[in-house]
Amino acid sequence: MRFLIKQLFFCLFVSSIFAQVQEEVNPPSNIKTVVFRGPTEDQFPLLKLGESMTLEFDDLTASEQDYYYKIVHCDYDWTPSQLLKSQYLVGADNQRIIDYENSYTTLQPYSNYRLTIPNENVKLKVSGNYLIEIYNSYGELQFSRRFIIYRDLVSVGGTVKRSRDFNFLNEKQVVQFNINTAGFPVVNPKKEVKVAILQNHFWPTALYDVKPQFTIGTELVYKYDQETSFYGGNEFLNFDTKDLRSPTFAISRVEFKELYNHYLFTNDYRYDRPYTYFPDINGDFVVRTMQGEDVSREAEYSEVHFSLPYSNEIGLDNVYVFGKFNNYELGDENKMNFNSESGKMELILPIKQGFYNYKYVVERDDGTIDLNHVSGNFHFTENNYLILVYYRDFGDMYDSVIGIGSVNSRTISN
Repeated sequence: MRFLIKQLFFCLFVSSIFAQVQEEVNPPSNIKTVVFRGPTEDQFPLLKLGESMTLEFDDLTASEQDYYYKIVHCDYDWTPSQLLKSQYLVGADNQRIIDYENSYTTLQPYSNYRLTIPNENVKLKVSGNYLIEIYNSYGELQFSRRFIIYRDLVSVGGTVKRSRDFNFLNEKQVVQFNINTAGFPVVNPKKEVKVAILQNHFWPTALYDVKPQFTIGTELVYKYDQETSFYGGNEFLNFDTKDLRSPTFAISRVEFKELYNHYLFTNDYRYDRPYTYFPDINGDFVVRTMQGEDVSREAEYSEVHFSLPYSNEIGLDNVYVFGKFNNYELGDENKMNFNSESGKMELILPIKQGFYNYKYVVERDDGTIDLNHVSGNFHFTENNYLILVYYRDFGDMYDSVIGIGSVNSRTISN
């Protein structure tokens, strides 16, 4: 018996060491337009416990394949929590998505799938970080997305300041905030409370493990400069294909081949130009069409042509086009190629009708990603910042989310 106990303890210890961070997995080429939202318009499901969220995606094979979903509860660092499924779910996951329909009168046929949670099979019981995974009928993971469930137990207030570091005075923005824990028992805030700060709902640049600078009564104060700073970046570029046949300010011409082809005007490098305010939706996208009423089934896919002048500063580095529409992926499908005839970096992507934000990013030879080489960094840039407050008391088995805060750099001050 003692040997068995030792073996069990060893297995648990090893599994805890090698618990993998649950990164988002992007779908194969046949799955497009993953729309995932909660009660708000932006595609970042952030919802109170009990609220509803919807996941929608298209399968371009249009073969009415079976897809299944699983839900994973995660800790603050996005490793799977110690909770059993029965401790964070009411009902059972690993259910087939039964709400799907084929596209209607579109040149590109596709099957549109829709999943709403909670539903008659499953509900969520606790707050925290979650991952939803979509599998095919062979049990192969197709893609996954993160979402956050929170409880409104503490209040968060903040502001965005200009960096006080003279090296980044015109490039960085600093998030300063307070967490008021009145009415919620926090004994040791530096141990029990953790925060994550996201710029425009973009996980790769999120800041973690920032301790409160000091406390005043029930208020935790985070008035850092460097520790909570972000590069400002620039406003996202955009285009709108809701009307298939009409060029717009961003679309130079439209051609019809097997599908409609939208040729965007060649974009410029903006890092060495003065900042210009140009309203965007911070990387997001909205599917919409003027050719039908049911956007999910009647919106058409078109081939969108991107181009960027070649630059010696890019050299042999890889250049990608990304935005929320492809979940900021750095993959072969959205990597630009050099066209020797035009002297430009070019890319063609199949994209569903709608309004889209996008930007160009550069992957250097050493593997580092330069998010703002093409667009530049400006402290004036309008960015949204989300502050997530996590809590774990001594003896708790998971990290709960007890409050959120949101601030925008539109009102940035010195």
